[in-house]
Amino acid sequence: MPATQQPVSELIERAKAKDPAALDELFARCRQYLNLVARARVESWLRAKADASDLVQQTMMEAYRGFERFEGRTEGEWIAWLKRILEHNAADFVRQYQGQKRHVGKEVAIGPAGDSTASRPGFDPQSPIETPSQALAKIEGELQLAAALEQLAADHREVIVLRNLQRLPFDEVAQRMDRSRPAAQMLWMRAMQKLQELMQST
Repeated sequence: MPATQQPVSELIERAKAKDPAALDELFARCRQYLNLVARARVESWLRAKADASDLVQQTMMEAYRGFERFEGRTEGEWIAWLKRILEHNAADFVRQYQGQKRHVGKEVAIGPAGDSTASRPGFDPQSPIETPSQALAKIEGELQLAAALEQLAADHREVIVLRNLQRLPFDEVAQRMDRSRPAAQMLWMRAMQKLQELMQST
């Protein structure tokens, strides 16, 4: 997090004290994160590229209107609250889009957020080496992670979303990105290296 940025916990305190600028900054800070989570949720369920911007907009509007009901004080509590709103809206979105009940077994999470290791994004229990999810799970700040992902080149961001957040096998990642499997794997490794460099520089 840049030195000029206030911690999320401080923004929450100011927003609760009726500071409109702090409230606006708090929501601006979480938009990139919600975009990533919404895309992972919707595309994982639908198995197709879908525009999740409406889902993010609806979630932010509901959170903004209901901010007075938010009782948390920390970034983790803030993220968890937003996730609950987003997931409720995502379920409705999928039902409308697909005409059937959501597939709970395909839900994925981004970052630690108290999840067990097996439920983290991209976790592959059969992999003998550190998986993308294990690398991402070491990152404490989910908002910081989302901001770093936005700084990546488009193809780097895409391969991480497909592999880490949607937990797709490399064969499907390669098909989605119109590449060979070895090329997709190499792209992913480079993307993860770049992401780690960005995270270490903040």
